[in-house]
Amino acid sequence: MARTTNSDTLPYVDSRYELGMLASQRVRDLNGGAEPVVEQGRDKLTVVALREIASGKLDVANVRHEFIQSYKDTPITDSAEQSLEVESSDPELREIDAELENSLMDDQPIVAEESDDTPDAGEEE
Repeated sequence: MARTTNSDTLPYVDSRYELGMLASQRVRDLNGGAEPVVEQGRDKLTVVALREIASGKLDVANVRHEFIQSYKDTPITDSAEQSLEVESSDPELREIDAELENSLMDDQPIVAEESDDTPDAGEEE
């Protein structure tokens, strides 16, 4: 089979940079089970993707759209699934971590406890 060169693909893409992006997206599609539009033979999927683009049979606009959408889609996590808990062997640290997590979940401000050895503002020593 003849080699596919950059000049073969440039009528269908704007630049070599875009060619790399679109070919990588097409390889992901092929790995995901998409049917190739050209005969695969014994070629690797990267070669098949480049041959598809060079053949003009592939809808490049659709692949471009898929590529852009793959970077826009972000997984949505449930706030209940997020946990800031870090297992510590120190019981005081575990208590502080639990207070922090509870205050973050309740959206309440964290207030530091006053220790016995610090004088109040109105008291004199």
